[in-house]
Amino acid sequence: MASAPVLTIRSASKTYGQRKALNDVSFSVGEGEMVALIGPSGSGKSTLLRSIIGLVTLDRGGSVEVLGDRIQDDGRLSDGARRTRAGIGFIFQQFNLVGRLSLFSNAAAGMLGRLPGWRGMIGAWPEADKRKVMAALDRVGVADYAAQRANTLSGGQQQRGAIARAIVQGARVVLADEPVASLDPVASRKVMDLLVELNQRDGVGVIVTLHQVDYALRYCARVVALQAGRIVYDGPASELKQDKLIEIYGPEFEDAFWEAKA
Repeated sequence: MASAPVLTIRSASKTYGQRKALNDVSFSVGEGEMVALIGPSGSGKSTLLRSIIGLVTLDRGGSVEVLGDRIQDDGRLSDGARRTRAGIGFIFQQFNLVGRLSLFSNAAAGMLGRLPGWRGMIGAWPEADKRKVMAALDRVGVADYAAQRANTLSGGQQQRGAIARAIVQGARVVLADEPVASLDPVASRKVMDLLVELNQRDGVGVIVTLHQVDYALRYCARVVALQAGRIVYDGPASELKQDKLIEIYGPEFEDAFWEAKA
């Protein structure tokens, strides 16, 4: 029996001038699904992810529903969008940590949606919440760096801190926008392993945009592919074959992909 959707996108389009970044995109993600979103640069992946959390407002006619609540509908953000965002974790390519703050403070920021703002401003976290933050940092393997300024850490350590922030937040949906694009292969695998663990252990729905097609096929059971703002594949990773990938990315993709795997 299919799980209830935690995310539903209907007729999502986004126009910039004369260009359609998204063109009538519709799909759902079930509870506990991990979905890779792939496609060439400029295909609309980041625009789609940002529309889910309401950072991009869609054209009229489109809607986004997360955790049973509307984020946006018919070209406007819903009144309850801010409240709904509290259940959505967003992991950015460039980590989006506050560099001058400690890793602990950055991870603790996941609680700001449910605690008074003054606590975060002065670092007055309740003891139970401090333990929760440290447990999340330990879970992702960076607890030893909790007191260190974020901008002194490696990219992989910062990205794991961003995942810890989503854990502290208690996110039920995690959107990861090219989370390994800036990382070396070892750090990339650690980050992807953590996203899989978050998905499987906590039942969190995960959508991850990836340029590394081999990572999409290895880590995600389902793949959604965009091309020029439209969905051109939505199905099992195991059925996404070489000929379809060449169709999505173009003939030059064959040499680049298979040489990279060799």
